[in-house]
Amino acid sequence: MKKVLCGALLALPTLCSAAYPAHPINLIVPFPAGAGSDQTARTIAACMETKLDSARIVVLNKPGASGDIGLTALARAEPDGYTIGLVNTPGVISLPIERKTAYTLESFDFIANLVEDPGTISVHADSPIHSIQDLIAAAKAKPGEITVGTQGVGSAGHISALSLEHAAGIQLSPVPFQGAAPASVALLGKVVDSTMANLGEAITFASGKPWRIVGVMGDKRAEQAPDIPTFHDAGYEVIGGSMRGLAGPRGMPAEVIADLSRAVDECNRDQTYLSRAKASFQPLRYLKRDDYIASLKAVDRQLRELWTVKPWQQ
Repeated sequence: MKKVLCGALLALPTLCSAAYPAHPINLIVPFPAGAGSDQTARTIAACMETKLDSARIVVLNKPGASGDIGLTALARAEPDGYTIGLVNTPGVISLPIERKTAYTLESFDFIANLVEDPGTISVHADSPIHSIQDLIAAAKAKPGEITVGTQGVGSAGHISALSLEHAAGIQLSPVPFQGAAPASVALLGKVVDSTMANLGEAITFASGKPWRIVGVMGDKRAEQAPDIPTFHDAGYEVIGGSMRGLAGPRGMPAEVIADLSRAVDECNRDQTYLSRAKASFQPLRYLKRDDYIASLKAVDRQLRELWTVKPWQQ
């Protein structure tokens, strides 16, 4: 429609601007290629390209510092709609709680949530740990000696490990990596005793490899892995994992936010997108902008409460 109007208003160039998007959109992912966040970004980008007028979306991985590097780049980008990013809980919330960052929740214009992926803890298939009960017993027998790979201080995996410690009265030894993929390599190489990963990542990493998922940190058993017990099943109230959604720097034009939101909404009715997400074990949970913001504020309250009990910066 905008192009038609522009053609009719050539005599009034100040009222006419190029249709959005007029050039490629960069989508920042604060984690390495191959991780669950990267898969989510590439899946939604491929679909959004078909829903936006002549769009090309370029995924840019900016890993490091538990996601802080990528989130900082997103917050500091020009708010013109040509830089958006995949933002994850808890990092987008936990990092500003634990230290001074270049951003807070108020630094972003949120578009929609895409995925809610519960946390898991896994061990090597050769490990004597076969169950949640085995894990708790081993940690109690050797306080502070059971190593657990995480995606860095303040990451979903790290905070999930601390939540488990608090709920079960145990002490683990978190080992930070730059993402889930390098943490998985460390587990398969037996560099660490266990590792935290979101469920979609853990299922992918376990495919054809000596990898055992011990437990899921969801409020119920996952559709993708119904045989794997939750920590709730074992008597421990441990809920962990990550929401993955889209945001841009604060100050994007309202019409750009509307265009991006519309594209995401259409993707969540697109069978090709839905099938690709399912095939890559991405637990979709689509939340429109207002509901997404409300959920983020709820997580913010929960993490601030956890910080007073068990700070994750050590």
